[in-house]
Amino acid sequence: MVIKLHGNRLTKFLFIIMLILILIIFSVGIYNIFFKEDIQNENEYFTLGDAVNSSKVFEITPENYTTILQTVTENLDDYIGVKIHFTGFVYRLIDFDETQFVLARNMIINPNTSQALVVGFLCEYDKAYELPENAWVDVTGVIQKGDYYGDLAIIKVENIFQCDKPENEFVNPPNNL
Repeated sequence: MVIKLHGNRLTKFLFIIMLILILIIFSVGIYNIFFKEDIQNENEYFTLGDAVNSSKVFEITPENYTTILQTVTENLDDYIGVKIHFTGFVYRLIDFDETQFVLARNMIINPNTSQALVVGFLCEYDKAYELPENAWVDVTGVIQKGDYYGDLAIIKVENIFQCDKPENEFVNPPNNL
Protein backbone atom coordinates (compact mmCIF):
# COMPACT_ATOMS: atom_id res chain seq x y z
CA MET A 1 0.00 0.00 0.00
CA VAL A 2 1.44 3.27 -1.10
CA ILE A 3 0.19 6.65 0.10
CA LYS A 4 0.95 9.49 -2.18
CA LEU A 5 1.05 12.92 -0.58
CA HIS A 6 0.84 16.05 -2.59
CA GLY A 7 2.57 18.77 -0.64
CA ASN A 8 0.53 21.53 -2.21
CA ARG A 9 -2.85 19.89 -1.40
CA LEU A 10 -1.75 18.86 2.09
CA THR A 11 -0.59 22.42 2.85
CA LYS A 12 -3.90 23.88 1.64
CA PHE A 13 -5.87 21.32 3.67
CA LEU A 14 -3.92 22.03 6.88
CA PHE A 15 -4.21 25.77 6.30
CA ILE A 16 -8.00 25.51 5.95
CA ILE A 17 -8.30 23.36 9.09
CA MET A 18 -6.17 25.83 11.09
CA LEU A 19 -8.21 28.75 9.76
CA ILE A 20 -11.46 27.06 10.81
CA LEU A 21 -10.09 26.35 14.31
CA ILE A 22 -8.94 29.95 14.70
CA LEU A 23 -12.36 31.24 13.60
CA ILE A 24 -14.13 28.95 16.07
CA ILE A 25 -11.88 30.05 18.97
CA PHE A 26 -12.28 33.71 17.97
CA SER A 27 -16.08 33.33 17.76
CA VAL A 28 -16.30 31.71 21.20
CA GLY A 29 -14.16 34.52 22.65
CA ILE A 30 -16.32 37.23 21.08
CA TYR A 31 -19.47 35.50 22.35
CA ASN A 32 -18.10 35.26 25.91
CA ILE A 33 -17.02 38.89 25.92
CA PHE A 34 -20.08 40.54 24.38
CA PHE A 35 -23.07 38.24 24.48
CA LYS A 36 -22.85 35.94 27.47
CA GLU A 37 -25.05 37.06 30.38
CA ASP A 38 -23.26 38.10 33.53
CA ILE A 39 -24.86 35.74 36.03
CA GLN A 40 -23.43 35.74 39.54
CA ASN A 41 -23.28 32.17 40.75
CA GLU A 42 -23.53 31.96 44.50
CA ASN A 43 -20.38 29.83 44.57
CA GLU A 44 -18.31 32.41 42.72
CA TYR A 45 -16.05 34.71 44.65
CA PHE A 46 -16.34 38.39 44.16
CA THR A 47 -13.37 40.24 42.79
CA LEU A 48 -12.27 43.84 42.83
CA GLY A 49 -13.72 44.33 39.36
CA ASP A 50 -17.09 42.98 40.52
CA ALA A 51 -17.19 44.89 43.77
CA VAL A 52 -16.09 48.45 43.12
CA ASN A 53 -18.80 50.88 42.04
CA SER A 54 -21.50 48.24 42.15
CA SER A 55 -24.92 48.45 43.72
CA LYS A 56 -25.05 44.66 43.76
CA VAL A 57 -25.30 42.83 47.08
CA PHE A 58 -22.71 40.06 47.25
CA GLU A 59 -23.87 36.83 48.81
CA ILE A 60 -21.44 35.18 51.18
CA THR A 61 -21.96 31.42 51.47
CA PRO A 62 -20.35 28.72 53.61
CA GLU A 63 -18.24 27.77 50.58
CA ASN A 64 -16.78 31.24 49.98
CA TYR A 65 -17.02 32.74 53.48
CA THR A 66 -13.39 32.52 54.57
CA THR A 67 -11.99 33.29 51.12
CA ILE A 68 -13.99 36.54 51.03
CA LEU A 69 -13.05 37.31 54.64
CA GLN A 70 -9.37 36.85 53.78
CA THR A 71 -9.61 38.85 50.53
CA VAL A 72 -11.35 41.79 52.20
CA THR A 73 -8.93 41.75 55.14
CA GLU A 74 -5.87 41.75 52.86
CA ASN A 75 -7.25 44.41 50.47
CA LEU A 76 -9.53 46.46 52.71
CA ASP A 77 -9.25 49.77 50.86
CA ASP A 78 -10.43 48.09 47.65
CA TYR A 79 -13.69 46.87 49.22
CA ILE A 80 -14.89 49.88 51.20
CA GLY A 81 -18.50 50.58 50.28
CA VAL A 82 -19.27 47.07 49.01
CA LYS A 83 -22.59 45.67 50.24
CA ILE A 84 -22.60 42.05 51.44
CA HIS A 85 -25.17 39.60 52.78
CA PHE A 86 -24.45 36.61 54.99
CA THR A 87 -25.56 34.53 57.96
CA GLY A 88 -23.72 33.66 61.15
CA PHE A 89 -23.95 33.62 64.90
CA VAL A 90 -23.41 36.52 67.30
CA TYR A 91 -20.01 36.32 68.97
CA ARG A 92 -18.56 38.91 71.32
CA LEU A 93 -15.20 39.59 72.90
CA ILE A 94 -14.91 41.16 76.31
CA ASP A 95 -13.56 44.49 75.02
CA PHE A 96 -16.33 45.12 72.44
CA ASP A 97 -18.60 48.07 73.03
CA GLU A 98 -22.39 47.67 73.04
CA THR A 99 -22.67 48.30 69.28
CA GLN A 100 -20.15 45.63 68.22
CA PHE A 101 -20.29 41.91 67.59
CA VAL A 102 -18.68 39.42 65.24
CA LEU A 103 -20.96 37.73 62.75
CA ALA A 104 -19.17 34.43 63.15
CA ARG A 105 -18.91 30.96 61.73
CA ASN A 106 -16.88 27.96 62.83
CA MET A 107 -14.12 27.19 60.33
CA ILE A 108 -13.06 23.57 60.21
CA ILE A 109 -9.33 23.29 60.88
CA ASN A 110 -9.03 19.51 60.92
CA PRO A 111 -11.94 17.47 59.56
CA ASN A 112 -10.54 14.28 61.11
CA THR A 113 -10.74 15.63 64.67
CA SER A 114 -13.61 18.12 64.19
CA GLN A 115 -11.37 20.98 65.36
CA ALA A 116 -12.81 24.37 64.51
CA LEU A 117 -11.92 28.04 64.89
CA VAL A 118 -14.34 30.98 65.16
CA VAL A 119 -13.94 33.38 62.22
CA GLY A 120 -16.00 36.32 61.06
CA PHE A 121 -16.52 39.96 60.29
CA LEU A 122 -16.70 42.59 63.00
CA CYS A 123 -20.09 44.29 62.74
CA GLU A 124 -21.49 47.54 64.09
CA TYR A 125 -25.18 47.79 64.85
CA ASP A 126 -26.85 50.36 67.12
CA LYS A 127 -28.85 47.70 68.95
CA ALA A 128 -26.21 44.97 69.00
CA TYR A 129 -26.55 44.78 72.79
CA GLU A 130 -30.08 43.37 72.25
CA LEU A 131 -28.79 40.38 70.29
CA PRO A 132 -28.33 37.24 72.40
CA GLU A 133 -24.89 35.64 72.38
CA ASN A 134 -24.74 32.73 69.89
CA ALA A 135 -28.03 33.75 68.24
CA TRP A 136 -28.10 33.10 64.50
CA VAL A 137 -28.74 36.23 62.45
CA ASP A 138 -28.99 37.18 58.80
CA VAL A 139 -27.16 40.44 58.01
CA THR A 140 -26.92 42.82 55.07
CA GLY A 141 -24.38 45.58 55.47
CA VAL A 142 -21.68 47.72 53.93
CA ILE A 143 -17.95 47.20 54.36
CA GLN A 144 -16.25 50.13 56.07
CA LYS A 145 -12.78 50.73 57.39
CA GLY A 146 -12.62 50.70 61.14
CA ASP A 147 -10.13 50.34 63.94
CA TYR A 148 -9.83 47.39 66.27
CA TYR A 149 -6.17 47.10 67.24
CA GLY A 150 -5.36 48.35 63.74
CA ASP A 151 -7.24 48.81 60.47
CA LEU A 152 -10.01 46.28 60.08
CA ALA A 153 -13.04 45.69 57.89
CA ILE A 154 -16.19 46.52 59.80
CA ILE A 155 -19.63 45.73 58.47
CA LYS A 156 -22.05 48.59 59.09
CA VAL A 157 -25.31 46.65 59.49
CA GLU A 158 -28.21 47.91 57.39
CA ASN A 159 -30.63 44.99 57.85
CA ILE A 160 -30.58 42.25 60.45
CA PHE A 161 -32.99 39.59 61.60
CA GLN A 162 -32.79 36.45 63.70
CA CYS A 163 -32.89 33.19 61.79
CA ASP A 164 -32.62 29.48 62.38
CA LYS A 165 -29.28 27.77 62.71
CA PRO A 166 -28.36 26.46 59.25
CA GLU A 167 -28.05 22.77 58.53
CA ASN A 168 -24.31 23.23 57.99
CA GLU A 169 -22.95 25.74 60.46
CA PHE A 170 -19.32 25.22 59.42
CA VAL A 171 -17.30 27.01 56.75
CA ASN A 172 -14.28 25.83 54.82
CA PRO A 173 -10.77 27.29 55.10
CA PRO A 174 -9.77 29.83 52.41
CA ASN A 175 -8.97 28.39 48.99
CA ASN A 176 -5.24 29.00 49.32
CA LEU A 177 -4.81 26.94 52.52
